[in-house]
Amino acid sequence: MIRIFVAAILLTAASLPADQITFRNGDRLTGKLLKFDGKTVAFESQYAGKVSVPWDAVTGIVSTEPLAVGLKSGQVVVGTVAVADENVRVESKEAGPVSASRASIEFLRSKEEQAAYEAEIERYRNPRIVDLWTGFVDLGLSQSRGNARTSTVSTSANASRATSRDKIGVHFTSLYSSNSTTGRSVVTANAVRGGIHYGLNVSPRVFAFGSTDLEFDEFQSLDLRFAPAGGLGYHVWKRENSFFDLLGGASLNREFFSTGLRRTSGEALLGEELLYKLNSRTSLREKLTVYPNVTDGGRFRMNFDLSTEVGLWRWLGWQFTVSDRFLSNPVPGRKKNDLLFTTGLRLTFAP
Repeated sequence: MIRIFVAAILLTAASLPADQITFRNGDRLTGKLLKFDGKTVAFESQYAGKVSVPWDAVTGIVSTEPLAVGLKSGQVVVGTVAVADENVRVESKEAGPVSASRASIEFLRSKEEQAAYEAEIERYRNPRIVDLWTGFVDLGLSQSRGNARTSTVSTSANASRATSRDKIGVHFTSLYSSNSTTGRSVVTANAVRGGIHYGLNVSPRVFAFGSTDLEFDEFQSLDLRFAPAGGLGYHVWKRENSFFDLLGGASLNREFFSTGLRRTSGEALLGEELLYKLNSRTSLREKLTVYPNVTDGGRFRMNFDLSTEVGLWRWLGWQFTVSDRFLSNPVPGRKKNDLLFTTGLRLTFAP
């Protein structure tokens, strides 16, 4: 009785409809076609599991379930598919039989894969605030032990979320260094910089922006600089992963110094920003902003940031960063310029 029951199950399983894929060497595989993305075919077999094979290695496909077939002309047809060498035939309930060449096929997707693709497209069209973030975290550490005892820790982070309508950016940089060669720990550098930026596209080339920068620098006697700003930007050129922008606007600079000095200044804002992808592994990011003081004529401050990254792996790279802050009217006894240079590992993330 058990043998009859097992045989019945095997016969039933064998009679169930299944997709079939044929390879150039004559081998065949039955199961379920998941998708073809232009280069490889993803197929799931009961015994081989999920496999990916080059499109060029496939000579034939027969589907028993409807597939979404995308043609390079832009047309999408849904129906069962038969691929034989260079010919493709789709039996569609809506459009009837559709014949096409193998070279004209842009993608094939199962019902589930097509639903997942459409959901992803909808997410990009109407993303949530937690979606689409990309960025990096930099970590740097330097220590010496022996005749000299020094420690330097640098951290930096940058995250951005860009859609077809707007862009949000957040940045943070810190540097802390100490020297205990004489037996007593002495802080030699202590600075923190950060801010948030929002840009709204007005046209394909013009955007409005608002930002707020915060800054602390112990050795400039600066307890806090709070500088909200706003204005307009212009995309001089923009490509995938690269752009060059010009910026113009106004800023309000509130400064609180440990000496007791408090200053509030109105400023103009003139700047430019560049992101350039040198190759698949190397990128360059640069931003220069000048703030002429309109409250106290002749005074100004300048922010300059330059970093380059060399990719070591998909999410790991090595970075070199220069960050400069110039203030034409520091408190008495302090220098006008503060320059930070850091290098170390960069951890990147993307949606």
